[in-house]
Amino acid sequence: MKALTVRQPWAGAIVHQTKRVENRTWQLPAKQHGARILIHAGAQLDKNAKIYGPNLGVYGAIVGVATLTGCHAADADGTCCGPWGFPDVYHWQLDDVTALVKPVPCKGALGFWNPTADVLAAVTEQMEA
Repeated sequence: MKALTVRQPWAGAIVHQTKRVENRTWQLPAKQHGARILIHAGAQLDKNAKIYGPNLGVYGAIVGVATLTGCHAADADGTCCGPWGFPDVYHWQLDDVTALVKPVPCKGALGFWNPTADVLAAVTEQMEA
């Protein structure tokens, strides 16, 4: 299972609110359509974000799991995906989102990355509980 690092507050909004679109400048690779991924809260806050919410104290940890169900180019003003979509990017659609009860600390990376076996084991243990 791959992981994707998302800066806060967006990682928290994905796993604890209604954010079901991830804005990226690159198109979702075809092999990732339908894939289950880990959501990693990055080590830094997105300083341009103007929202606050739960799980913002969590940085540098896997905070949830989601399924990538699609990707499309945003419309000119980004409104095609409600309040979470940005203009002039790709909108990756997320579904079946589950927050972890206990975040799993680990270092993230750019793009899709492979978590270590112990990180995957800790996530799997929570998902099976």
